[in-house]
Amino acid sequence: MYMYCKKLVLFVAIFLLGVAGYAAPENASSPLLVGGNFSAQTNTATPRPVFDRDARNAEVASLNSQLRNRQFSEVITRINQLTAQNFRDNRFYLLLAIAYDGLGKYDDVIYSAGQAMAVAPQDPRPYLLRAGAYLQQGQYERCQLDLDMALRLNPSSRLAQRIQAELNEKTFVPKQPQRTQKQPVPQQRTSIWLVLYFAAVLIAILLFVYWRYEDVFRRPKNSFARREVEVKEQYDFIRQIGEGGMGKVYEAYDKVLKRKVAIKRVRPELVRSSYVREQFLAEARMVALLRHPCIVEIYTVIESESSLYLVFEYVDGQTLETRLDIDGRLPFSKVKQIFDYVCRGLQYAHSQDIIHCDLKPGNIMIYWDEKAKQDKAKVMDFGVAKRAIDHDTGARTVAGTPAYMAPEQQKGFMRKQSDVYSLALCLYEALVGQVPWAVKGFDIARKQIVPASQLAPHVPPQVDALLAQALKEDPKERIQSIEEFWKRLEAIEPLPDEFEQTHY
Repeated sequence: MYMYCKKLVLFVAIFLLGVAGYAAPENASSPLLVGGNFSAQTNTATPRPVFDRDARNAEVASLNSQLRNRQFSEVITRINQLTAQNFRDNRFYLLLAIAYDGLGKYDDVIYSAGQAMAVAPQDPRPYLLRAGAYLQQGQYERCQLDLDMALRLNPSSRLAQRIQAELNEKTFVPKQPQRTQKQPVPQQRTSIWLVLYFAAVLIAILLFVYWRYEDVFRRPKNSFARREVEVKEQYDFIRQIGEGGMGKVYEAYDKVLKRKVAIKRVRPELVRSSYVREQFLAEARMVALLRHPCIVEIYTVIESESSLYLVFEYVDGQTLETRLDIDGRLPFSKVKQIFDYVCRGLQYAHSQDIIHCDLKPGNIMIYWDEKAKQDKAKVMDFGVAKRAIDHDTGARTVAGTPAYMAPEQQKGFMRKQSDVYSLALCLYEALVGQVPWAVKGFDIARKQIVPASQLAPHVPPQVDALLAQALKEDPKERIQSIEEFWKRLEAIEPLPDEFEQTHY
């Protein structure tokens, strides 16, 4: 009996070992499905799928098909999946805006459309989407501004015409119904003597006023007497030196004061409304009071029948935008030197409770100081600046360049921290050569930028922490002042092996 039990135990053990030996090779060689392809379990990494132009076009075509089928949530989910895997395309911003519009999420439509404008400013579709979102939110003035831009880009757009019709219908003020006219009461014939009496009294009053203020009427006009003049009577326009969203900038010569000036002619459509015109004039006169060596001074504002002219101090130099077009990017030591003057100018403006609202490389003028033998900088174009407001909402209006606007600024709320956000974007572009949104690897879903030190070897790692805090989504979590921003930037020393050659 003992022998039989021993043989049985031995047989069971051999059977279990055979089953385990059979199963192990099968698991070892069993293929795994990775990214939709079968591959063996080896140490060889699965090749990453290529997101080339054909793949991007295929994805965009698929997303457009889903939009036609009103699968808006699926489109948003798919784009977030692609961007999370670092697969991105500039057309995703427009598709996101269309999807959010289909879901009725108008705040997201405004944000995504603003991103689409930054990468494709000549495409009328983002302006139409944002105009429709503003229309649904009852923000009719902003809706009209976006509609005007869309119609300039595509005058035959039927969608723009339809939105314009809806806007006109919502802003139309019906006339009060006329009351039923009563039967006219026969008027009594006025006595001729009463008419002559009132005429004599009026003539006597006019004669008294003339005799009392005769010296005023006969006072000779001198050179200080105010008179309306055309801008070209006082200024000789030499050449066009720039053009932006507000209008064109010309180099000119002041024939009265014998000096060079820069004149910006504001586009007539921006000041066509009498309300907007008066608001613009009030803000321009407010900014004209700024006097600082690091700010391009506004000499005067000239109003004509057809347009507005801003007369600026002429600075013989080039903008930071032009310098970056030539050099690609700048060394950290040079950027630190330039931004010292930029921060001084902005800090002074903020001390006067004035927010720039349109800070970008094109509005930073670099010039050579012969006495100091170094480059200096001035902040210019305070044409859309606003006065800061103490309450939480800030100065509410939409103005600026979309690619350099803070998130709250795109929704119409501007604070001093909005200038800090734009200043950080200018610093990033000066060091890297691109804005963060155009850099490959930008995480659109989490709004996470690629650190500048990873893209430019001369950038100290401490700059990454400064930029990360200055570009926070929430203004309350952001660096709160220009002074704090400069103190942190000033404390960062250049790397020992920083190169100075920037042409590449």
